[in-house]
Amino acid sequence: MSEVRISLLQRFKNIFIGKARNPLDQKVFHHLSLIAFFAWVGLGADGLSSSCYGPEEAFLALKMHPHLSIFVALASCLTVFLISASYSQIIELFPSGGGGYLVATKLLSRSMGLVSGCALLIDYVLTITISIAAGADAIFSFIPGAPFALKFGFAIFGVVLLSLLNIRGVKESVIPLVPVFLLFILTHVMVVIYTMFSQGSHLSLMIHHTVSDVHQTCSEIGLWGLVFLILRAYSMGAGTFTGIEAVSNGLPILRDPKVQTGKKTMRYMAVSLAFMVLGLMLAYLLMQLQPQVGKTLNAVLLGETTKNWGHFGSIFTLVALISEALLLFVAAQAGFLDGPRVLASMALDRWFPTRFSFLSDRLVTQNGILLMGGAALITMILTQGSVQFLVVLYSINVFITFCLSQAGMVRHWWEVRAKESSWRKKLFINGLGLSLTGLILASVVILKFHEGGWITLLVTGFLVSLAFLIKRHYLDAAKLLGRLEDLVQATVLEKSEEKNDTISADPKAKTAILLVNGFNGVGLHTLFGIVRHFGQEFRNFVFVEVGVIDAGNFKGTEEIGNLKVRTEGDINRYVTYMKNQGFYAEGVYTLGIDVVSEVEKIIPSILKRFPQAVFFGGQIVFPKDSLMTRWLHNYTVFSIQKRLYRQGIPFVIFPIRV
Repeated sequence: MSEVRISLLQRFKNIFIGKARNPLDQKVFHHLSLIAFFAWVGLGADGLSSSCYGPEEAFLALKMHPHLSIFVALASCLTVFLISASYSQIIELFPSGGGGYLVATKLLSRSMGLVSGCALLIDYVLTITISIAAGADAIFSFIPGAPFALKFGFAIFGVVLLSLLNIRGVKESVIPLVPVFLLFILTHVMVVIYTMFSQGSHLSLMIHHTVSDVHQTCSEIGLWGLVFLILRAYSMGAGTFTGIEAVSNGLPILRDPKVQTGKKTMRYMAVSLAFMVLGLMLAYLLMQLQPQVGKTLNAVLLGETTKNWGHFGSIFTLVALISEALLLFVAAQAGFLDGPRVLASMALDRWFPTRFSFLSDRLVTQNGILLMGGAALITMILTQGSVQFLVVLYSINVFITFCLSQAGMVRHWWEVRAKESSWRKKLFINGLGLSLTGLILASVVILKFHEGGWITLLVTGFLVSLAFLIKRHYLDAAKLLGRLEDLVQATVLEKSEEKNDTISADPKAKTAILLVNGFNGVGLHTLFGIVRHFGQEFRNFVFVEVGVIDAGNFKGTEEIGNLKVRTEGDINRYVTYMKNQGFYAEGVYTLGIDVVSEVEKIIPSILKRFPQAVFFGGQIVFPKDSLMTRWLHNYTVFSIQKRLYRQGIPFVIFPIRV
């Protein structure tokens, strides 16, 4: 009955999640990676979708001085290209990816890296939430009188659906979104170009009004008042720049050569976003648009542009607005692609539980995807999907990461100035980027703090504090485990008579099968425990190790090859040691994403050769068992023991007190 149940669960899993992938297949990296175009869709949609609200926020912030928006638009375009150029330099310097977290960690300090990483995690959760909530608002704006519960339920469904798509895999989550992305590009580029041509005769008049507006504003509030007015509108449209950092964070999922693919993706993103920002704001001016209740400025622009197109104009407007709404759903993809990746990097550095670096059989960081989706669901419920409130929470954290990344790069170029011939140019780009992003961060925090921005900063601070507690626990555990490493030194220094390899296995004799995880104190403590408790009862020793493929080494065939060499080396050290003690010994190793399932695959072949086998493993016992130790440490050995017990195979666990 249980086998039938497992079979049914496996079928459902294969249908909804997909069949397991082989991480050792050399073609798997090519299959899973994204070319620049698909990366532009999956990672660039976050930035491009900001054109749905960023230019509007900046334009409306000018109120009675709309013509000053030309300066805001030009400054925004300059900022887009500047941030993109600076992140292209980050891609070159960190070709393995990592983005803002890795840059701040390597170039500033671990603490600054932690702040940058936590800020990014909160930002990606908000990216998912606000994108889906805004998309639901846009879609249901076409359904007058629709109940709130229906729209809210649709938003919840959107989070669940994207979570499921990402659990299936990166490419599987991106390809279905391509038509929506292209439809948005096509319709909005067409509207911008049509407006430029149809209203081109008004261009000189627009310039005249802009000059008049500048003179009038200067006479009313002075030059510095004019500058403040422009800077305030520029800061209010800061959401335009969110998402630009996504490419450097998602570099590991790009097609080789990753640096060239990443830089090409960055160019696609910068050009498309700058075109949309400048084109839309000029179109607002040329069409002399006024805000209308219940409509976005983009909706007003589409309506005014196509009002003389007849029936086709109505259809075109509807399609364009639907594509805009759906693009916001696509933008949430950046949070699912990059959020778990940042979390995995931080988990590998022990800021968060190591389980967030594990891969599923679909070769994605499933735990991270579930956490990001779950956090987005909670945020959606707490805010009731209010885009107005989410906008207040949004765009603060990404500029914390921007500033730290730029500061790190500035420091780097200054330190290597004697070796880098073009350091002045690179320092200037990152220095200017630091100045602009610092200005925006200060402005956004001041403007949004009392409106609710303090909540974002408070949650980020809490996450940083939690990470420090987790890191401290791992450091304390490492100190305790360090005492066991004396065994490694003693074993290495131990002088024993060299034995030759003529010792033969006795299949009828009792055999100790020892599960190890590296040549370390835990494995040696367990080995010595077997000898101490059972003496000469076991004549054969078989050492089994699974080299775990996780987010840290699943970056290419070279990294997998290095893991294989390390795992084989660990096993050989055990084998050599036991042969020198006069025992028959051999090693069995494999690579995989799940230790339990890989061990289960190995067992039949071992038992066939050594039917009198007993399995052994060691488990760390901490001085105090707490929720923290159970949460932060895996107990894989107990899972393996449970599997073997069901098959009637003896498994002995040695407690290792530290």
